[in-house]
Amino acid sequence: MEYVGGNRLTLLRNGEQYFPALVAALDAAREEVFLETYIFADDETGSLVADALARAAARGVAVRLLVDGFGARDFAPRFRRALAEAGVKLLVFRPQPPAIPRRNRLRRMHRKLAAVDGRVAFVGGINVVDDYETPLADPRVTPPRYDYAVRIEGPLAHEVRATSARLWQKVSWASLRRRGELLPAPPVPPPAGAQRAAIVIRATLGHRRDIENAYLAQIDGAKSEIVIACAYFFPGRRFRRALVGAAARGVRVRLLLQGKIEYRFLHYASRGFYGSLLDAGIEIYEYNHSLLHAKVGVFDCCVSCVGSSNIDPFSLLLSREANVFVDDAGFGAELRASLEEAMRTGSSLLPPARWRQQSFWLRLRIWIAYGLARLIIIFYGFERYH
Repeated sequence: MEYVGGNRLTLLRNGEQYFPALVAALDAAREEVFLETYIFADDETGSLVADALARAAARGVAVRLLVDGFGARDFAPRFRRALAEAGVKLLVFRPQPPAIPRRNRLRRMHRKLAAVDGRVAFVGGINVVDDYETPLADPRVTPPRYDYAVRIEGPLAHEVRATSARLWQKVSWASLRRRGELLPAPPVPPPAGAQRAAIVIRATLGHRRDIENAYLAQIDGAKSEIVIACAYFFPGRRFRRALVGAAARGVRVRLLLQGKIEYRFLHYASRGFYGSLLDAGIEIYEYNHSLLHAKVGVFDCCVSCVGSSNIDPFSLLLSREANVFVDDAGFGAELRASLEEAMRTGSSLLPPARWRQQSFWLRLRIWIAYGLARLIIIFYGFERYH
């Protein structure tokens, strides 16, 4: 992982902050736009972003939209028509897999990033979908999904653009059996600030464990504190050992994890690890204010991570993911304060004593789900992960 200096980074919390910033950047685009998203929903937010993409293409901007074939399997025909008429080029990463896919068909494009003119970029975990839990929810009373993204200005935005262009070329080749034409790469923009950051991706060739290794390096190097928020938490053996090892050497480790039941099987399976983590002195906070979708971390209040990668086998070993690691104390303090507010006001701390006193039937559900999850991991060839 190589940090790039001269950047200005803006932390964006939830779609409320992210989508206005994204649309403003799209409306300011002059030459090209790359947008990658796992989900592109047929809702108010989807319309907002689709309209901005169409406006950019209509004024001559080269706009390229990449969506995932599973996450965006219901991509609206009305969006397809409007974007095609405006001149937006659309590619789909792997069509929807069969009901019981082979391991290679489980590979998804889970990244959520945008690159505008090689000068401004966005990386995070926020899909193009309304913030709220149901389409009919009243935003005045329904809390939004809890998530983050980062807006990037400076040389790192150029690297995000290069990452998007490479993936576009690969998907174009796989889909059309020819390379899609791209504009020449824009020049590296001048420094926009003083922050150091790095884009870290997970991909099939050459980057299989880059995000996991970047996390592990920060965990192993932490001296005082680790704070991680993760929506779908099913860590492998290396990750669990690193967290337990950090706690054993006196590092305060806090995990902000999903409290609400979103996917029942994963909800119970992930709790199969809780006992060993709590016994090691790790603090677990369950977020109940709304659905947790964040994938972020802060290490010793200095190095931070914001991105799309969950801590589970699909994100760390299969999907295409993109995270930004930031080496800046000010940015780290801002993200840490935001996470502490979420732990204080929207979460409940899970006491070890209460965990040990849970009912037999709850324990049974957890261990059945955990056992099945391990069998699935073995079935798909992840023996070393569980």
